[in-house]
Amino acid sequence: MRKSKPKKRILLPDPKFNDILVTRFVNNMMYDGKKSTAYAIFYNAVEIVEKKTSENGLDTWKKALNNVMPAVEVKSRRVGGANFQVPTEVRPERKVALGMKWLISYARRRGEKTMMEKLAGEIISAAKGEGAAVKKKEDTHKMAEANKAFSHFRF
Repeated sequence: MRKSKPKKRILLPDPKFNDILVTRFVNNMMYDGKKSTAYAIFYNAVEIVEKKTSENGLDTWKKALNNVMPAVEVKSRRVGGANFQVPTEVRPERKVALGMKWLISYARRRGEKTMMEKLAGEIISAAKGEGAAVKKKEDTHKMAEANKAFSHFRF
């Protein structure tokens, strides 16, 4: 157990939209410290979303992120020699982090050629309420619902 909670790092908002959430997303997407490349990928993906949907790209991205964020998840808990999947509420910070990670990981698995196109495709499908990232959220919710009987083991 650690002695004290680590200090929250203050993130600077991104240069184009002046939004801290975008910076968090880009930081999650970044490989090998290549932040400018990650920003370029994100901004181009937002532009592609605008072209395809003829709506504001940033709003579509935020809507997609909201559709992907889970409300409950299951955590493994050992009680009397047996492991139980205990459904727990997700903290707001973790909700956003999970949503971003799922969007990025399922975008990377898509079939399009460039990461910009993959991310744009995943954003559009998530905003509509479909796609792999939204399915992951629904599966998580289903698992929590199925294990509702063990909710009294909550820690």
